Amino acid sequence: MDIREQPTEAGVSTFSEFEQHTDRPVGQHLQGFEFSTSELPINDQFAGWRDNFAPMLSFSASQDTASGFDGQQVIWDLGSLAFSKIRTQGLQFTSLPGHVRRDPLDHWMMTLLLDGHSNTVGPTRVLDCDSGLVQVHPLGRPFEGHVSNSEMLMLIVPRDFCRDAVGTMDAAEFSALDTGMGKLFADFMVGLEASLPTLNPEDLPGLVSAMRAMIVACVAPTADHLEAAQDPLGTVLLERARRFVSANLYDPDLGAEMLRRALGISRTRLYRLFEPTGGVMSYIQHRRLLDAHAALANQSDGRKILEIAEERGFSDGADFSRAFKRKFGYSPSDARTRGLGEGGVKPHAEIEAEAPSKRWGKLLRRLQG
Repeated sequence: MDIREQPTEAGVSTFSEFEQHTDRPVGQHLQGFEFSTSELPINDQFAGWRDNFAPMLSFSASQDTASGFDGQQVIWDLGSLAFSKIRTQGLQFTSLPGHVRRDPLDHWMMTLLLDGHSNTVGPTRVLDCDSGLVQVHPLGRPFEGHVSNSEMLMLIVPRDFCRDAVGTMDAAEFSALDTGMGKLFADFMVGLEASLPTLNPEDLPGLVSAMRAMIVACVAPTADHLEAAQDPLGTVLLERARRFVSANLYDPDLGAEMLRRALGISRTRLYRLFEPTGGVMSYIQHRRLLDAHAALANQSDGRKILEIAEERGFSDGADFSRAFKRKFGYSPSDARTRGLGEGGVKPHAEIEAEAPSKRWGKLLRRLQG
């Protein structure tokens, strides 16, 4: 039986219930954003669905889509995490190598199938999964697979979100959390889905803290996955590199050579570490732009935009504005006047401003770091 036809159980809500909460702010409750292919012409439905997920995965149809394609997604912007409920017809998927996209993502994708079946072929193992277990996919690694007509919950976890559990997450990639704690995390995701429409923005810090603790506690890879984890030294080096960049973000000499010397590794090794994120300088610029965004959105920071830009290595105001707009979709002055992000009235305002089919990609790129 399709999960959408089943009676609603405690803690589980259907898409029809979601539709009562999405795109309709109620008081100060968190707002969910919906994208549905039913709003598109029949001939454009699969293309619209494919484009919606293009920043993270490449899709191909498992069947003829001439008569349309049924896809529906609701997303929630949780600040440092992204959460989504998805209904899709069967399709094939492939991850996107870093060299084919301008802003490569290396988040972890934690997916709970509520209904359906999926199969993933990764670099070292094959993951065959039915509903009820949380799967872990790293968007920065190559993989491909297929999914049947399905309904699922998806949590996007940036690498910087769980710095104290990076090795554990890497070891758990391409696996299903088939342990007692892993099943507890599946229950947690179901409860989260039911609760989000009733939460307020003020609840986000506590929620995010609880989710971090749940992830660290529940994601425990098996011994064979730990043994098969690729390049554990690389994981340690990457985290050291990220911390070094954060600590030296305002240093005008920060670059590949400075970072290479600090880590004591070769230039080739350094470039290999940052290949999934588009390269060393791309990563540094991304972190500087995120930091500039936070400063501009901070209503108590009255410095000039150029001063904020120069502090972060941008000597030319026009170059900074172009890079900023390319990254966030709006200008530095918009970020300041609208209070987007820290201190703003609506922390998801920049997501709301996007077209429905662009919101998911916008949110994923913002989380990249």
